[in-house]
Amino acid sequence: MLLLNPRNMTRNYPDARSREIMEKTIAFFEKKGLTKLKEDFNGAVWYADFLEFCKAEGIFSSMMTPAQQSKEGENAVWDTWRVCGFAEILGFYGLCYWYTYQVSVLGIGPIWMSNNQGAKAKAKQLLDQGEIFAFGLSEKEHGADIYSSDMIVTKLADGSYTATGGKYYIGNANKAAMVSTFGKMAEGGENAGKYIFFVADSQRPDYKLIKNTVYSQNYVAEYRLENYTFTEADVLHHGDDAWNAALNTINVGKYNLGWASIGICTHAYYEAIDHAANRHLYGKTVTDFPHVRQLFTDAYTRLVSMKLFALRAADYMKTASSEDRRYLLFNPMVKMKVTTQGEEVINLLWDVIAAKGFEKEPYFAMAAQDIRCLPKLEGTVHVNMALIIKFMANYFFFPAKYPEVAKRDDGSNDDFLFNQGPTTGLGKIKFHDYRIAYNSYDLPNLSVFKEQIALFTEMMMKTPPSAEQAKDIDFLLTAGEMFTLVVYGQLVLENAKIYNVETEVIDQIFDFMVRDFSKFALQLYSKPSSTPGQMEQCLKMLKKPVVDATRYNTVWESHVLKMKDQYSMPK
Repeated sequence: MLLLNPRNMTRNYPDARSREIMEKTIAFFEKKGLTKLKEDFNGAVWYADFLEFCKAEGIFSSMMTPAQQSKEGENAVWDTWRVCGFAEILGFYGLCYWYTYQVSVLGIGPIWMSNNQGAKAKAKQLLDQGEIFAFGLSEKEHGADIYSSDMIVTKLADGSYTATGGKYYIGNANKAAMVSTFGKMAEGGENAGKYIFFVADSQRPDYKLIKNTVYSQNYVAEYRLENYTFTEADVLHHGDDAWNAALNTINVGKYNLGWASIGICTHAYYEAIDHAANRHLYGKTVTDFPHVRQLFTDAYTRLVSMKLFALRAADYMKTASSEDRRYLLFNPMVKMKVTTQGEEVINLLWDVIAAKGFEKEPYFAMAAQDIRCLPKLEGTVHVNMALIIKFMANYFFFPAKYPEVAKRDDGSNDDFLFNQGPTTGLGKIKFHDYRIAYNSYDLPNLSVFKEQIALFTEMMMKTPPSAEQAKDIDFLLTAGEMFTLVVYGQLVLENAKIYNVETEVIDQIFDFMVRDFSKFALQLYSKPSSTPGQMEQCLKMLKKPVVDATRYNTVWESHVLKMKDQYSMPK
């Protein structure tokens, strides 16, 4: 079974410690129960019980310690395979639990990427003690525009430093033992205007915790440093290394957002289909209505494709090297595409359960609120799309040869993620030929989708964006959506083979992919700046999926409806 079911955890883990972490985490939430889970959510209760559990079981220390920093016999590795499994479980039970782990991942990233051995030793000691971490990057006035940081650091005559400035939207910053803080050297001094990453202590009196910016179980802090003193022992990175550490840490962390979406949607799906399949209206079971079946089938195939894509992206992250940086396309797509698909899944399910989705006792109301957050964290969808578009030309027109990437569930440490190097040279990254995956199956809707791809690439050659359109973000974002659908389909197909996904499910996935591509083609056609040639090409891309009642009914009976009565969280 591809989708997570806490009653039947089928996911492979190559070592006993990894499986133990997942099983104990599930047991913690199952014992807590849905009633208490929702009470804490609705009351914005700080999740001290969860953090105490993680401390007692040494979970964060095992999950967030790279092999190089681990102690003999503890089996601590930084393994994307188990990271995504853990993130999925946390999302399944509540975004707040995922969030405190996620921002700890971000907070400790610049530490593991540094050459400061003292800071690394301290971080490991604190992890062993069950402490959490924070990532002081974004600011109230500038958001994620780190070029414009107002955290100003001054180097004093004795070689020490002072920092003055504020940070905003910083998770865990109320309790974090180490807050990795990004700043800029003061004008007129040594290294004027250059970047710096240093560690702050959230419990010191010159670290001013101003407020929680949200009403939530999470503490998403505004904090301010006023002449906060520190020494070289607290410095993680200087200059370009600080800049690279900021972006490379986000590369590690933003991948987890897609997994939170997958977890949330999976739990919501179980709840929604149980409600509909056991409810009777107008003499029928709700799941007998054709439109309800369509909504559930779309939600199911979108959810399965989310997981197939994110799992395959993990393989590329674990295989990444300085010679193979394809992960820099696939990783932001997990953040951007998977999370927006998560919103779509919740929308589809909500259209079925209607008013039930507002009730305070079920999980769904929490899911409907939390699913909106994920496309808007770690850089908005638009920011990640702007990054993704840079890869379009090489992806379509200049393929390279790489060894085939296998399923990476071997449990190895992801050394490269903490040694990614400079963040430049994105336009030079090459990709393997996407047509290999698209030619691996012969299915009706896949064939239609391939026609759409051919027309899209033809448009880029015949009527490429003009100089003005290249500056028009609105135009490029829609073209980027069409590009990402091609990449999305490629990795879904690669992983469908690995996981032996039934062909009827694959073709049903491409049913919605054809419709989505047509939707974006119509949007591009309608843009104020689209040219007659582009409009003509967009109209050719408007396609209808192939109707096959037998395939559709097989997917409904053998896959979608089988989700019924599989899982319900204890009260």
